[in-house]
Amino acid sequence: MKIEPIFLILFLLLSCSNNKEELPIYGRKKISERLVDGKLVYDTIEHTISNFSFLNQNGQIVNNKTFEGSVYIADFFFTSCPTICPIMKNNLMDIYKIFEGNSKVKFLSHTINPSYDNVDRLHSYSNKLGIDTKIWHFVTGDIEKIYEIAKNSYMVTALEDSDEPGGFLHSGTFLLVDSKRRIRGVYDGTDKSEMNKIIDDIKRLL
Repeated sequence: MKIEPIFLILFLLLSCSNNKEELPIYGRKKISERLVDGKLVYDTIEHTISNFSFLNQNGQIVNNKTFEGSVYIADFFFTSCPTICPIMKNNLMDIYKIFEGNSKVKFLSHTINPSYDNVDRLHSYSNKLGIDTKIWHFVTGDIEKIYEIAKNSYMVTALEDSDEPGGFLHSGTFLLVDSKRRIRGVYDGTDKSEMNKIIDDIKRLL
């Protein structure tokens, strides 16, 4: 598995502070104009995760407000995935266990097969993991909205593809999002060695 090609391009677009201790901010920046005392002033608008609303494994609405004041790791998967998903979930469990009990660190896993992964199936899936459902949300919803937020907000691949094992093509990327909805880290979710990097980066955001 390799990191999405778009992130190779986005690396050139990183918005970094002069403080070397701060994590980069990923995404395409926008420039807005406004008049101040008759002078044209330019503001930089960072890329952020758009508004969303899905249902989690408990049938509860999960939206941006669910993650207010928290950092979270987002990923895309499906419960019947025969390839990278089990590896990703095992790696994500390692991170979950490190921050278990810390309400400032949450997890958001989007199914890319919502017609199969309904609330009941996600509930059963999360039960087997033994996780706190207030911290780790497995969400389902309208397939077009899931694919849209994957592409436009998280900038990763998520789509149906009959040629792929399980019938879906998706990124194995983990994305670290800060309390301002900004992507602050991009990691290979199938690479065990990347997990220590994620843990360190989460601590830097807390």
